[in-house]
Amino acid sequence: MTRYALNLPVDLKREAEEMAKKQGVSLNQFIMWAVSEKVVSMRNQLDDPNFPQITYRRGGSGIPRPVIRGTAIHVQAIVLWVQYGESPEKVATNYNLDIKQVREAQAFYEAHKAEIDADIQAERDLEEQHKAEREKARAKKHVKAKTASR
Repeated sequence: MTRYALNLPVDLKREAEEMAKKQGVSLNQFIMWAVSEKVVSMRNQLDDPNFPQITYRRGGSGIPRPVIRGTAIHVQAIVLWVQYGESPEKVATNYNLDIKQVREAQAFYEAHKAEIDADIQAERDLEEQHKAEREKARAKKHVKAKTASR
């Protein structure tokens, strides 16, 4: 890893330190995270300029998903909590977010509804597939145990 001397204005450094602390990471990790998000977003040109607090991040699957900038919180998580009946204020409190971030996630959802609904459905389908596989494995184990006891 290359070292790089970085000169930040005092106010920006203080604010970045506070945000890093809220996220539970060091200032160095926070800056690296912010730079990597920016590089990825510029490389992919996925970000919607109408929603500056939302960016795309690739997860373990390599599929870019919209998250609240500076966090790992997926827009779809915010959307689902509100759909399940939580107030935006409660969601903001639970995720340690500003209410503006939650409102922007909701607005982003409305503007990108088909994309996020497809992600939600894909996760539900995957969950059902895993549930079916577990049931099948459980049934197979039960048959083996029954056969072994004879």
